[in-house]
Amino acid sequence: MNPTLSQAFKKNFLGNSPSWYQSAIIAFLVLNPIIMYVFGTFVVGWVLIAEFIFTLAMALKCYPLQPGGLLAIEAVIMGLTSPQAVYEETVANFPVIMLLMFMVAGIYFMRDMLLFVFTKILLGVRSKTLLSFLFCFAGAVLSAFLDALTVTAVLITISVGFYSVYHKVASGKKIIDEDHDHADDGNIIANHSQNLEDFRAFLRSLIMHGAVGTALGGVCTLVGEPQNLLIAERAGWDFIEFFLRMAPVTMPVLVCGLLTCVILEKTKILGYGAMLPEEVRAVLKESSDHEDSKRTQSDKAALITQSIVAVLLVLALAFHMAEVGLIGLTVIVLLTAFNGITEEHRIGHAFEEALPFTALLVVFFAIVAVIHEQHLFSPVIHAVLAMDQDMQPGVFFLANGLLSAISDNVFVATVYINEVRTAFDAGDIGRDQFDKLVIAINTGTNLPSVATPNGQAAFLFLLTSALAPLIRLSYMRMVIMALPYTVVLTIVGFLGVVYNL
Repeated sequence: MNPTLSQAFKKNFLGNSPSWYQSAIIAFLVLNPIIMYVFGTFVVGWVLIAEFIFTLAMALKCYPLQPGGLLAIEAVIMGLTSPQAVYEETVANFPVIMLLMFMVAGIYFMRDMLLFVFTKILLGVRSKTLLSFLFCFAGAVLSAFLDALTVTAVLITISVGFYSVYHKVASGKKIIDEDHDHADDGNIIANHSQNLEDFRAFLRSLIMHGAVGTALGGVCTLVGEPQNLLIAERAGWDFIEFFLRMAPVTMPVLVCGLLTCVILEKTKILGYGAMLPEEVRAVLKESSDHEDSKRTQSDKAALITQSIVAVLLVLALAFHMAEVGLIGLTVIVLLTAFNGITEEHRIGHAFEEALPFTALLVVFFAIVAVIHEQHLFSPVIHAVLAMDQDMQPGVFFLANGLLSAISDNVFVATVYINEVRTAFDAGDIGRDQFDKLVIAINTGTNLPSVATPNGQAAFLFLLTSALAPLIRLSYMRMVIMALPYTVVLTIVGFLGVVYNL
């Protein structure tokens, strides 16, 4: 029976997402103007933030771009922000957009080398605790010189590679088979089903350790997170001074974060501690041996090229030779030129992962524009600045952490550092107090924000990546798995800010 036109419209709205979810989004869109009329723009602004967070939390039900985009469009129509404000917010974050467009694509062309290296590590290290520690530590070290999004892109690439290898075998195919959809579980063989679930749990724990590691390292250096550059510029600090100023807080946090990683693997709580099934290890070993045996001189040359470009990438990012996005574009040019990739469609595949998230990030900036236009965070900022100066660093740390868990940490840092700089320029606070507050702002926006995926762009990227549905990594599962890290990083960071500054 053919549906009526009205039924067809209803069916097309948000596609295959659950009917209750579709109804919830419609309810949001209907209620928001009513709430604004009754309670005003300040209240509806916070309601909009809650609704947007809801769309992120339901990312596995429906990609957040569509429902979040509808909320953002409605916000503009209602006058909570303007197209110009959204544009200005987007332009202000253009380096992040360029990073996503080009750096993530650049990592795509390095996947063979990354898979080669990490496969050897995965197969060579049998201790799950040591392996988790290495992932967390590597994430921290790399993100101190690269940016967290780049490191997360690496982790996603290698995890999808591992998963696809075993999923192929679990679906009854041979390792040598090229054509396979690793997102389709329809052909999973019964005796492989449990191993696949265990493998998912194993990858979830590794990827979360690595993702948290990016926050541990990203807070330490001037180039670790996008907001760090802004904070350093306002404070007048270079790379070395930034590192030394932050060290009394960041070094204890790094040590305690790595200890937390070990404890979680030993205690096997909250989804951690899952082991790599021996059957999966055998398949990955067979795949590695097969790849080694068929590797031609051309393949070896490609691996060497990727390795050289990877070293150049690290050096370029560490010394900040150019904006991260431009460095990523350079990587794309070098790897495609010297590895014989000249067809447009082969290059196009590299952008498939990043562009949907880039679009989502612009929608996110629209919500941030609402926060900015409606001054939603202003009461918190003014209340903190009115407190006794001895209390300000600790309260700044907690307030930044709370707001960064709700909103983008780049935006929160921008608002706070500008307010503090204004107070300093006006003579309301001295240089010593200003420096303490700068450290509190940086650590506050970087550490407690691991609590939710919307606090860290790298976490949000992970949640909305192709990997998340494969390993069943939902919003709430990320929150739960991040909880021990959130508690430890917040407490140690707070104590560092209060007692070490």
